[in-house]
Amino acid sequence: MNFFRVALLQMTAEKNQEENLKKGLAFCRQAKQMGADLALFPEMWNNGYSVNPDVEKLKQGAVSYGSPFVQAFRALAAELDMAVGITYLEEYDPLPRNTLTVFDRHGKVVLTYSKVHTCDFEAERNLTPGNDFYVADLNTATGNVKLGAMICYDREFPESARILMLKGAEVILVPNACPMEPNRLSQLRSRAFENMVGIATANYAIGQPDCNGHSSAFDGIAYGKTSSGCIGPRDTLVVEAGEEEGVYLAIFPMKKLRAYRSHEIHGNAYRHPQKYRLLISEAVEEPYLREDSRR
Repeated sequence: MNFFRVALLQMTAEKNQEENLKKGLAFCRQAKQMGADLALFPEMWNNGYSVNPDVEKLKQGAVSYGSPFVQAFRALAAELDMAVGITYLEEYDPLPRNTLTVFDRHGKVVLTYSKVHTCDFEAERNLTPGNDFYVADLNTATGNVKLGAMICYDREFPESARILMLKGAEVILVPNACPMEPNRLSQLRSRAFENMVGIATANYAIGQPDCNGHSSAFDGIAYGKTSSGCIGPRDTLVVEAGEEEGVYLAIFPMKKLRAYRSHEIHGNAYRHPQKYRLLISEAVEEPYLREDSRR
């Protein structure tokens, strides 16, 4: 395949789940009209990233995979012949999860991922963290792409994207719900650069509490032909949205990315994993001790 087109659905949430459903369906239809292979929602779209500190109310606001909300996007994916990455607070025992499910263009589940690095210093401490990171083959009309996923705070840990790269991910989807300022955008740029992967992030638009738009995508190709025609460093930015609502199309040059990954020095080419054993240690010492941290 030459290109993989991801529509970043940058929206503000409505008053309730029913209205979010209607709005999400409409934005997906717009994404299809723009030629997207996949439409990606911001984090926990079913409730507009509402994490109620009251555990019982939190549970009441969760939905299952089989719920009408989630299944509406499965049906829409098949109808539109376009993959959809829908996000939701998922019913789970003993506590809900922050989840992304990707339906392919036939309405088949190809990937379900739950946020591993929950924000335990906030109300997300009441969520069940995900167990692992996953990579799946997504079939598009022009070929297959290997997809991975991480959600919001996951991006702040280099290990998230690194594991996905080691599992074969070519493009990583990142549903988001926070202010995207230069430092966080730099994290995403770095994850793309150091792993030679595409990164596609969908954030809530301005007007959503604690969010400001700036959905973004980076293609991970740090070196190549520059605007002057010479070989050298290049900007990996594919698209960065402004603050307002809209559908922003990120076009990943998959043929070029795969060629780049076949010869460049990053990713897994020259690593020394036998020397990184400290990375799997459970020990935490000052200045990183936190009473609300959980392992």
